Amino acid sequence: MSSSSIAPRGPSRGEAWFCTTGLPSDVVFEVQNMSFHLHKFPLMSKSRKINRMLTEQEEQRPPRQRRRIRSAGGNADDEAADAETEIEEAEIEEAEVVGNEQQQQQVRMDDGKSFRITFPDFPGGPGTFEAAAKFCYGVRVELTPWNVAPLRCAAEYLEMTEEHAEDNLAARADAYLAQSVLLHPGKATRALKSCEELLPHAEELGIVDRCVEAIAARSSSSRSWVDDLAVLGLHMYKRVMAAMAAREDARATEAMESCLVSYARATLPGLSRSMRWRRASAPVSSEVEQKDLLEAVVASLPADKCSGRVVTAKFLFALLRTAHILRASDEARAALERKAATQLEQATLEDVLIPSYSGAAETLYDVDCVERIVRHFLSDEELGEDEASSAAAITEEEAARTTASRPSAVEMVQVGKLVDNYLAEVASDANLKPAKFCELALALPDHARIYDDGVYRAVDIYLKAHPRLTAEERDRVCGVVDCRKLTVEACTHAAQNERLPLRAVLQVLFFEQLQLRRAIAGTLLASTGAPRQQQQRAAALRHAAGPSETWRTTAVQESQVLRVDMDGMRSRVQGLERECSSMRRAIKKIDGRDDDAAGSPGSADAAASSWRSRYGCKFSTQARDAVVSRASRMGMSP
Repeated sequence: MSSSSIAPRGPSRGEAWFCTTGLPSDVVFEVQNMSFHLHKFPLMSKSRKINRMLTEQEEQRPPRQRRRIRSAGGNADDEAADAETEIEEAEIEEAEVVGNEQQQQQVRMDDGKSFRITFPDFPGGPGTFEAAAKFCYGVRVELTPWNVAPLRCAAEYLEMTEEHAEDNLAARADAYLAQSVLLHPGKATRALKSCEELLPHAEELGIVDRCVEAIAARSSSSRSWVDDLAVLGLHMYKRVMAAMAAREDARATEAMESCLVSYARATLPGLSRSMRWRRASAPVSSEVEQKDLLEAVVASLPADKCSGRVVTAKFLFALLRTAHILRASDEARAALERKAATQLEQATLEDVLIPSYSGAAETLYDVDCVERIVRHFLSDEELGEDEASSAAAITEEEAARTTASRPSAVEMVQVGKLVDNYLAEVASDANLKPAKFCELALALPDHARIYDDGVYRAVDIYLKAHPRLTAEERDRVCGVVDCRKLTVEACTHAAQNERLPLRAVLQVLFFEQLQLRRAIAGTLLASTGAPRQQQQRAAALRHAAGPSETWRTTAVQESQVLRVDMDGMRSRVQGLERECSSMRRAIKKIDGRDDDAAGSPGSADAAASSWRSRYGCKFSTQARDAVVSRASRMGMSP
């Protein structure tokens, strides 16, 4: 018998599926919008539920009609045993059925010859019922991770158990689950995905719990399956993450981080700017769904500091940027800021450049967010110091944990460089207030910067981009620079920088001269090192000599030391006198040039050139004149 289309007698009801064995069908199953024209005896032999429903309905018929149907059924059974089963599908249109079709199960007779059974809530839908029907007819059904859970639920729904028939569908599905699916986390993930549309049937059968436990137990076996986790919905994802977090194992923790990163990149379109990590087949969720997904990912982050190999600083800052875009909850953003602070030393300038997505923000980048992250980073250091000072007797494990959480000196310097680069990047923003700039610059401790060249560069850019600052604001901005920690190149640039206030320039010149004097003093101390060594050797000789020669040795050594000290003092005094004389002559030349600038410009330039060459200064004439003239106007002596 071949499938055929029936002429429409009203509105279309959907598709029909025929099983042709040479005999007309005697039972019609309606599963959602699909009608299955089948034979009752193959299904009754495998399904206790269908057997019971058809038997009860047949007993309610008149005896004469019951004998006729039984006879027809017996002939059909004999012919079906000899015929080869063929499964076909065909499109049909049927007339609307008048009556109550909203009942859970409805069995009725059609013209007194066939039965009609409706399964409105069949687990898995028409596709799963078709596979179960093929199994009843003896057709080989291939089990896969995608269909094993629906078939197991269908077997339970139709009561296709071993108590009714041997080697039934329920036993086969259970065996495939235990021997294949639950042994590999990737297959278990696909089976768990299929369970999302089988609730509560899959939950009652324990399939969901078994798949979740299998994924958590075997998650650390390999990393090839983590991309499969992206197919899960939010509810199932949370259950898997909770099961993995409950396992106290270092390998399981790293596997959990891999699953977390893979799931976030596949489900959050805005996570990566280039979108290279997102699967092309992944559906685009709504903004509300993305927000829920993001908050679930944040809640799944490990409580302790991440390893940094999987959950990197770039990933955390990308999450934070996406949280600002999706307007995630304050709790989620605060948790991300604290987590990002634990790996701030690994971040790059591109990572911390988080745009301001709030309409109330005036600046281009979210400077407040970066400042909070820096303060979280510094709070870890302060917490480590407090614990180290307060805990007199702690275990080695607690001490190691405190040391690991506390930033090292190298990490502190790396964060200092990052903050200086960030300040230089945002300094050109015309809406950045001086107070906010100074707060972020002064947030770091002194030992975070070996040299202040980076923060000086940011100050110079800020002063150039904000020419209308008041004198007080300029002094405050320049106050973030420690002139004692500037290199020679930075000092040279600062001395010629017309944007700096006069006070800052004088400080730079003062500390530059102070460094020069310290260098000279260090040279003198090195030259007197030999007499001191001789004095130590003399003391050793006195200790080794007898009591009778002690007074003579002491007198000789003291006279020698006194002579050496006097010679050294005389040479140092002469050097200082020469230096003072030279400086006095240079100052007189500068004053003379200012008085006779209109009369003899050539001689003044020659004197200034001689003065610069003598003292190794590389200041330009314009900058030096500006310093002297500004000092004269303020009543200060050069």
